[in-house]
Amino acid sequence: MTMTNGSAVVRNAVVTGGGSGIGKAIAERLRADGHQVATLDLNPLDEKFAYRADVANRDQVDEALATIHAELGQVTILVNAAGLEKYKRFRNLSFEDWQHVIDVNLSGVFHCTQAVLPDMSAAGWGRIVNISSSSTHGGQPFMSPYVAAKSAVNGLTKSLALELGPEGITVNAVPPGFIDTPMLRKNEERGLLGGTVEDHIERTPVRRVGRPEDIAAACAFLVSEEAGYITGQILGVNGGRNT
Repeated sequence: MTMTNGSAVVRNAVVTGGGSGIGKAIAERLRADGHQVATLDLNPLDEKFAYRADVANRDQVDEALATIHAELGQVTILVNAAGLEKYKRFRNLSFEDWQHVIDVNLSGVFHCTQAVLPDMSAAGWGRIVNISSSSTHGGQPFMSPYVAAKSAVNGLTKSLALELGPEGITVNAVPPGFIDTPMLRKNEERGLLGGTVEDHIERTPVRRVGRPEDIAAACAFLVSEEAGYITGQILGVNGGRNT
């Protein structure tokens, strides 16, 4: 269902990975903008329209989307923010390690996007934003399956933009760079960042760490009416670390 809130159009949105970090910030921003937002997460928050689903499991995705459609109506905004990292030397990776990261970060985008397309096509309007990673710019040691999956998400974004544009559906990607999340702080404690967060701030042109709200702001624009002529783009939000 599409409604109006003053001059703004209120739409139904789904944010995957909406239980924490970047996904949570995106869901909060879209709600603040007046949209009705449902979230999917393995560990959902105790709030309205928060559903437990593994994005790598198509049956769980389809069941959740069917419930959301029944409760809210047509879903015309999708933000694919669910993600999974794994730090491990490539030579020590098992195929199961590799496949699990691919399943969540890439196949999850496939499942969720396919699941919402009928609603978007019926509405003749849709916005899809895929959260990829700044690691796709230059790679990252010990994260080969993650970088491979997120790079594929960028490619998928471009292909879908060409395919779905005639239906009024835009598809863009936002690769975050060095965002202050619980996962980042955990990796700092494990010595996986190549220095401290403060060290990285000194190497960032804007001289601060990114915030989940920075990513949410970019998503809020890309799902807006005003962004209707923007599709197939990779909008880096990284404080100038990657240009």
